[in-house]
Amino acid sequence: MEKSIATLDKGTICSSWNYCGQRLATGLIDGIIAIFDTSDPASSFFTSTFKFKVNNGSITKVVWVPPEYGDAIACICSDGSLSIWEEISEDSEPVQWKQCTSFGGPLDQVLDGQFGNSVSSLKLTVAYSNGLVKVYEILDSMELKNWQLQAEFQNVTDSLAKFGKASCSLASISWNPQRSESRPASFVLGFNSDTPQLNSPKVWEFDQDHQRWLPVAELGDNGDLVNALAWAPNIGRPYELIAVATSKEISIWQMASNPDANGRLSVEKVGMFPCHDNQVWQMEWDMSGMTLATSGTDGRVRLWQSNLNGIWHEQAVIESAT
Repeated sequence: MEKSIATLDKGTICSSWNYCGQRLATGLIDGIIAIFDTSDPASSFFTSTFKFKVNNGSITKVVWVPPEYGDAIACICSDGSLSIWEEISEDSEPVQWKQCTSFGGPLDQVLDGQFGNSVSSLKLTVAYSNGLVKVYEILDSMELKNWQLQAEFQNVTDSLAKFGKASCSLASISWNPQRSESRPASFVLGFNSDTPQLNSPKVWEFDQDHQRWLPVAELGDNGDLVNALAWAPNIGRPYELIAVATSKEISIWQMASNPDANGRLSVEKVGMFPCHDNQVWQMEWDMSGMTLATSGTDGRVRLWQSNLNGIWHEQAVIESAT
């Protein structure tokens, strides 16, 4: 029997779960962030413990900073700003959430931002409405306010190709969840824009020797508008799995873990589900990387799995009780 674990505020439009700290952050349409905790470790019900105003517009996305860097979140607002907020406890003062820094705004709008862990530092990839992607990093794990720009580029495979100012309505970034000294930091990025060359999801890897980001794989090249991306955790597979939701379909891509002689990673589409009248806007893998959850305009959560023959299918549909 299904059981409620939290009662969210009216106007909640986005959320993010902190698996390590067992905490939930939600963003509201009136620009408020709510933090949910459970007072009893034996209890599975979460109640709101903090609320704070971050913007006069609505919150469109909230994401937790990796737990080794403290209790902090990043939130993207409807005015195109991205701000980072940290939970601060000073001496006998009550716990407060304080803003560390911010990026973007009305003239330089942020569409998506995601944290990625490399062996050397915490990185933040930010995609902007003009089609640019910027990678920031902090070298001091205790200072979430001091970010420096590491790289700036466009989402194209030919490093010499340059396109004029693009108009992008959406972007999606998903970092490789694994952190390994044997593999470079990497993420996948796609746009929903008027420039097809920017749209197709590309996998970017950091070349440590030359201190630059290189495109090592492209998941299709037809320029379909990308709504969401999700890189699956890997618990022992000899390949990677990445889910892509476009305006036409959900696809599952299998990508080699090791590059060929040209430094490229081979890819193969191993699953495809037409969207029909349902546009998918959010996707997330479970912690094992075996089940993909998707949600969209039909108001349902769908779970997808692969059978023993490698055929992907819809395993379950979860509908609202009201």
